[in-house]
Amino acid sequence: MGIMGKTTLLGVILGFLGEQHYQFGQRSGFFKEVEPVDLPNCQLVKGIEYGSEDIERLPNGLAFISSGLKYPNVKSFAPDRPGEILLVDMNDDVLHPEPLQLSEGVDASSFNPHGLSVYIDETDGTVYLFVVNHPDHKSFIEIFKFDEKQKTLLHLKTIKHPLLHSVNEIVAVGPESFYATNDHYYQSTHMRFLEGFLGLKLTNVVYYSPGDVREVASGFYSANGIAISNDKKFIYAADLTGHTVNVYEKHANWSLTFVKAVDVDTCADNLFVDPVTGDTWTGAHPNLYKVFDYKNEDPPGSEVIRIQNIHSDEPIVTRVYVNNGSVIQATSVAVVYKKKLIIGTVFHKALYCQLD
Repeated sequence: MGIMGKTTLLGVILGFLGEQHYQFGQRSGFFKEVEPVDLPNCQLVKGIEYGSEDIERLPNGLAFISSGLKYPNVKSFAPDRPGEILLVDMNDDVLHPEPLQLSEGVDASSFNPHGLSVYIDETDGTVYLFVVNHPDHKSFIEIFKFDEKQKTLLHLKTIKHPLLHSVNEIVAVGPESFYATNDHYYQSTHMRFLEGFLGLKLTNVVYYSPGDVREVASGFYSANGIAISNDKKFIYAADLTGHTVNVYEKHANWSLTFVKAVDVDTCADNLFVDPVTGDTWTGAHPNLYKVFDYKNEDPPGSEVIRIQNIHSDEPIVTRVYVNNGSVIQATSVAVVYKKKLIIGTVFHKALYCQLD
């Protein structure tokens, strides 16, 4: 190849890398500036200092919080402290987190909880808590039975499967069945970065039951939060760096059909569906890059997004709360109950607000 040919090839490569860098910056929110949106009557939750990555609440206002997540290349304020599940009561004006005891069957010293989901048996009211667990950076699903009187999680089963290789979040649809999102395709840190930098759409949603495990949705930049509609007919799944919440119709055989994508103009994380209004709430990252490149002097910000009328032709997307990291960092979830809002984070604190 002559000098001109080599120069042309180099120009093409540099142009390609420049375009990929720009697109990567757009997806991660690197160039995004946020305008603060405050809420009155907010207070940081005492007793939560090491994250509140996911929150799942019961109809009576009790809520489970996963805390202490250790995740590759993500900040941890207590890297040697095992993760835990906390219990709070949203009927209280001030939250008092209580750590739940884990029964035998799961190693508490390596417990590394991530996504949560609750399934309530309609026949006897038994509460099953599904927990994404990453001991030693593996990917397991733990199923517990909640003993409210003893404040204990009774371990029932550990689930692992090749299709559940990088689980971020789950939504339970039975005592042993669920939908799960895989947020990465590759396992190594370098390949994960390359996957994100090149914008490869390799992540997916998997349906799991003891006799049936299969991919049911694909084509995500980074599949993340997942939830089910109140009428149980639709599944919602967040594409973190795609800036969308995707809507899928759920069929009798558990397969999913894509319906629409709602643009939220931010990196949406975990999802919560209000059982009263049907509104979809998400904690989000205005600048995801700062989550992975943490700096004390310039911490990652937080957003809380509410989607109203998600099935309509024009869903209403509202920024309910926006902070630059001065109060709360790296918000991952937002859960409401009787005009109260808990805002959880990947590795930071939790904020409790009165909406009215």
